[in-house]
Amino acid sequence: MILNELTVGVKIKKLLGSENVRILGITHDSNQVSEGFLFAAIKGESTDGHRFIGQAVDRGARALLVETIDGIDLRDVSVILVEDSRSSLAQISSNFYDHPTKELKLVGITGTNGKTTTTYLLESILQQEKRNVGVIGTVEHRYQGEKITSNMTTPESIDLMALLRDMRKAGVEYVVMEVSSHALDKKRVLGCHFDAAVFTNLSQDHLDYHKTLDNYFMTKKSLFTEVLKRSDKRPISSVINVDDPYGRKLIEESAGNIISYSIEDRHATVFADEIKLTNEGIVSRVRTPWGRIDIKSNLLGRHNLSNILAATASALSLGVSSGSIEKGVSSLSSIPGRLERVDNKLGITILVDYAHTPDALKNVLQVARPLTKGKLILVFGCGGDRDPMKRPIMGRIGRELSDILIVTSDNPRTESPEKIIEDIEIGLFEEGFREKTYFRMIDRRSAIEKAIEIASEGDSVLIAGKGHENYQIVGKKKNPFDDREVARNKIKEMIG
Repeated sequence: MILNELTVGVKIKKLLGSENVRILGITHDSNQVSEGFLFAAIKGESTDGHRFIGQAVDRGARALLVETIDGIDLRDVSVILVEDSRSSLAQISSNFYDHPTKELKLVGITGTNGKTTTTYLLESILQQEKRNVGVIGTVEHRYQGEKITSNMTTPESIDLMALLRDMRKAGVEYVVMEVSSHALDKKRVLGCHFDAAVFTNLSQDHLDYHKTLDNYFMTKKSLFTEVLKRSDKRPISSVINVDDPYGRKLIEESAGNIISYSIEDRHATVFADEIKLTNEGIVSRVRTPWGRIDIKSNLLGRHNLSNILAATASALSLGVSSGSIEKGVSSLSSIPGRLERVDNKLGITILVDYAHTPDALKNVLQVARPLTKGKLILVFGCGGDRDPMKRPIMGRIGRELSDILIVTSDNPRTESPEKIIEDIEIGLFEEGFREKTYFRMIDRRSAIEKAIEIASEGDSVLIAGKGHENYQIVGKKKNPFDDREVARNKIKEMIG
């Protein structure tokens, strides 16, 4: 693509050099630059891409996207000076890959909890409608039998547009995408033309990054008030959970048709009625302006009913039939790392869940309690280099809602595992501490094995925090580690 075509829609402060240079590829990683590429210099949290401009030019870059021209050798290279490299890169990426989201039905799902489950549900519903669906999310990116390991919930804008173009080439018609707060803040989805945006909920998480809950909310809100509003699609819909107080705030400013959903509010567009939450799953009659929908699901808990309503409301906004919604919900039996059972012959219930926020941990403990005839044993930790303020809150929740508590490591990253556990123990041992059996075990493998060893018939073991992850980050290294495999291996050892 010619440079002046590539920069359509970009707010350029100054263009130096030829605007007619042919661009063969774009990247923000100087190591990936080849002859004829545009290199985007982005200021990150730990490094600044402007430091690698010389390397990019040496490798063949013919154009640079920069926020400053200080110190740049301008010979034989075109330079695009902009205010914000990230947002400009998102627009350039969309231009380079010929705006794939204009050819796709695109749904973006954001919120603290429930994003992954809602994508699985909506994918299942759309498949019942005989639609070709792609999914971009935390567990993986998948389409047409392809499964790509996900390194981040929402890819960088270049990678995202390349993936969306590949999906469209493969015949994908609908894409369901998790949209993280980091992706919104880092402008990764600018240039995406959404048909619908979904808000599941908001509770404490990522405050190491956003600093305050209000900042976190404002970032989430931008999907509905800025990104969705810029979409070329019509109609567009904002699908919002009004059981959440932040959802009720959001509904006042969101773009497009507002479709609210609720378990509690019968005035919502889509609401649950005649609810039965059992150890076998969820049964509910859902009332909508498009008619009644009868829901039966193997998923467990009130929070999953809310996720089902999110998927139902989203599907209705896309014109999906009630029959496809009913079949899609009922046919989805489980989701990786979301209350995922580890089968065994020990007479105990073992559940692995991704819950790593206070609200999510509370939800899954409340689901596990009625499944438990005996004691409820909880294994959990908190991630390092992440919001430390949630640690004592999660300690308090673990203390109050389990019978036996084992606090261990999650992904400690570059933090001291001992310090992370001490932060959790602030909530655990605060005034009013209810005596219980408590173990402090830094090694996660040993903690999981201990929980299974001490469990008796009728007990439940909930292993929370990492869910589907098949690694543990210690320092800056990713080590192979899967809670489910650790549990299965311990069961084999005990059975002999």
